[in-house]
Amino acid sequence: MSLLKEKLGNARSSSLACPFTRRINGQPRMYWRNGSPSVQHNRANVRVRVAEATTPNLRTGDVYVIEPKPLEEGVEKHIISIFVADEPGLINRVAGVFARRGANIESLAVGLTVDKALFTVVIAGKAATVANLIKQLSKLVKVRYVEDITVTNRIERELLLLKLRVSAGPARAEVLQLAQIFRARIVDVSDTTLSLSVTGDPGKLTAMLKVMAKFGVVELARTGRICLRRGEALLERGSGLPEAPAAESPRQASASALAAEAAALAAKGGSGSGSGSEGEERTADVYMVDEDVGGVWDVDNVLEPTYAGSQAPSSDFRPYTLNIEVQDVPGVLNQVTQVFARRGYNVQSLVVGPSEREGMSRIVMVVPGRVTSPDGSSGISPLLKQLSKLVFVQTITDLTDIPFVNRELMLVKVRCSASQRGELRDLAAIFRGSIVDVSAGSLTIEVLGKEDKMKAFTDLLEPYGILEIARTGRVAMARDSGVNSEFLERMSMGRVM
Repeated sequence: MSLLKEKLGNARSSSLACPFTRRINGQPRMYWRNGSPSVQHNRANVRVRVAEATTPNLRTGDVYVIEPKPLEEGVEKHIISIFVADEPGLINRVAGVFARRGANIESLAVGLTVDKALFTVVIAGKAATVANLIKQLSKLVKVRYVEDITVTNRIERELLLLKLRVSAGPARAEVLQLAQIFRARIVDVSDTTLSLSVTGDPGKLTAMLKVMAKFGVVELARTGRICLRRGEALLERGSGLPEAPAAESPRQASASALAAEAAALAAKGGSGSGSGSEGEERTADVYMVDEDVGGVWDVDNVLEPTYAGSQAPSSDFRPYTLNIEVQDVPGVLNQVTQVFARRGYNVQSLVVGPSEREGMSRIVMVVPGRVTSPDGSSGISPLLKQLSKLVFVQTITDLTDIPFVNRELMLVKVRCSASQRGELRDLAAIFRGSIVDVSAGSLTIEVLGKEDKMKAFTDLLEPYGILEIARTGRVAMARDSGVNSEFLERMSMGRVM
């Protein structure tokens, strides 16, 4: 009986705490029953909740909920493709063109392919400003081709590495279900976190971030977008496929073209604009030094599986993977790359994208450096000290000596006849690639993985004829699980060798 009386008392008190509404002259008004002082104290909160419930939802969208932020009048987003010959310091010169004109780079992806690099830059600006930027970029030495591909029919892809704060339980099961919906892949699992990799267009990645934000984003590393024209049109030539396949492989053809260029310049007496002619051997970064002076600028292939060097890298040097978080302001990329350029470092991979924090960007780069410095510390530690002095640099993480996950995205357009489509489809399936575009004479394949996987895949495609390659460069973040096969190879009884 006492339990029944207690439940009746709770029911009466709860009914007193509930407001009711009456319409007077067509307008709803709220009234309260006489209750305890706590009910009077909560009236303001209830009014707020009722107001929120009756206010119509003004946000509208199609599949994804959008929060539009209009640009200034006349300002539009532009996608610029820049083909350059690989040379130390060239990234700094390209970034300097944007910095000197106050253009803020929203995303940037740089991937090297044998003898040249493809920059894909996304900026916001007026048409006249972007046209001036393209004009200035085309004047740089070693720049082969610059084009604004904003209005072209193209394929766009980005890569996202996402680390979520998810413990074992129902929340982790929900994340795994959502990962299947977005076709994301699990790349690392620990007791408290879960890391995913996903590729797609900017809309897909934004939708995934909105869905996953409720679980808590620990770290986010995102590449800039890479683009290729759809169909048989090529970026660099702006035309269709050649009528007949070349007799030699694309790598040999590019080498022959460079040799012909060097011979032509030599016939003219070796004159050339900028720091030197095309046929001269690279010796330094922006500033010239004596030929007998060796240094980090002489290292061409610290990532041999990626860039297919003919000689293995020197044992005195190693690749360093840096994760740098900076403020999203115009010119910050030029400041960071200038620290490397002044010291002759060749940035061999560069990825710039938004961070998990508002108003911040994350730069992931791979640079060659000595194994150790004269004082016994890391060979790149003096460079990190200089980077930490920059005003807009917030955090710097050297991922080289800790377990980290790294991925790269590649779009490759290969020559393909109707009878060869089955063969190329099987090859793409073996490497877990996706066919994203098909035309009468070509096929475009998307592949995600590490650099050695990219190298193996492109080697198999060379007999068919590779027409174009667009790569994002390496994007990386630390593994919370601490499991990494490369790292474990240097461990013995729990100690790093």
